[in-house]
Amino acid sequence: MTIEMLWAQDDPTEVLRDRFGFANAEAVSTWVSSTIERHWDIRVASPERVVISDSNALAWVRSGDQRLLLKWSVAPDRFKRLALAAKLTAWLGALGLPVSAPVPTLSGEVQVTSDGVSMGLQRVIDGDHLNVEDADQVRVAGVTLARLHDALRAHPLDNSQSEVLSVPAPLTKQIAGWVASDPSTLPPPARDVLGQLLERVPSDLPPVQIVQGDYRAANILCVGGAVVGVLDFEELRLDHRIVELARSAVMLGTLFRDWGPVSATVRQQFLDGYQTVHTLTDAELQWWPVLVLWYSLALVPPGDDPTGWGRAAIEVLDEHTAR
Repeated sequence: MTIEMLWAQDDPTEVLRDRFGFANAEAVSTWVSSTIERHWDIRVASPERVVISDSNALAWVRSGDQRLLLKWSVAPDRFKRLALAAKLTAWLGALGLPVSAPVPTLSGEVQVTSDGVSMGLQRVIDGDHLNVEDADQVRVAGVTLARLHDALRAHPLDNSQSEVLSVPAPLTKQIAGWVASDPSTLPPPARDVLGQLLERVPSDLPPVQIVQGDYRAANILCVGGAVVGVLDFEELRLDHRIVELARSAVMLGTLFRDWGPVSATVRQQFLDGYQTVHTLTDAELQWWPVLVLWYSLALVPPGDDPTGWGRAAIEVLDEHTAR
C-alpha cells in the first residue's frame, strides 16, 4: 500500500498519524476494511493506495472485480457540506449524468458520520483526466457543465441546504473589493481596465443557483471524446452559472501539481460547447470577458510563476486594451 499527499509536501505517514490518528499503514488498512464491511457489508482487500488532502483521505480498494473508493474527512465543520454534496451527487446520478454517485450504506445513507469521521463510498470510474489539448474533450466538457447547471438549477433548495450554501455578494462588489485589497500581482493598467469594465456591465444576470464549485481537469474524467465522470462536488455553492463557467474556463487545465493556464482557443472551445446546450443571455455574454480577466489576474502567484499565469493574464488584458 502506498500513502501519499495530494498537494502538500508533508510526510504522509506523519500526517496520517497526527491528523487522522493512525499509528501506521497497518492501522489505516484495518480501519478501512472494517469500516466498509460494517457500513456497506462489502468485504474488501487491503487498500492499494491512500491519498491525503488536508483533512480528507481517500483509499482505493478492491472487492472481487469491483474497484471502490472510500473517502473520509475528519473536519467536523465540513460534515454538513459533505452530506449535501453526497445527496446532490446521488440525485444527479439518478438523472443519468456522469458523476461519481455514492454507494448507499446498509441503512440507505449516502454519507455516514461515525466516531468523528464523515465518509462515503464510490465506485471507481475508469478514465483519464481531461486533456485540454483535445478540442473534442474540451467542447464536451463545456456541454457536460451546461447539463449539470440545467439539472442543478431545477433542484429545490430546502432549509438544510440554506445552512450550508450562502448567497454570494454582488459580482461588482466582489471584484471591486478584490481590486481595493491591492494585490501585489495586480498591475495598474489592469486595475484601470477592470474599473472601466465594471462601470459598463449589466446587473440583470439570471438568479444564482447551485453550481459544482471545482470544475476543471483534475475533476473531469474522459474516455475518448466523452466525459465519463465529474468528481468532487464538495466545493458546491450558490453562484451565477456564468461565474462558474468563466472560472472553469480559466482553470480548466489545472491538475493536482500542475496549475497552468490554458489558451484563449481552449476557453472559446469550452464556451462553445456550453452554448450548444444552454445559450447565454446578453448580460451573461457581457460578463464573460470581465470574469475571465478577473480570474486570470487573481490566479497570478506572487513570486515565482513557473507555469506562466502572469503572462497569460497579460494576454487577456491585452485583448481588452486592443478593443
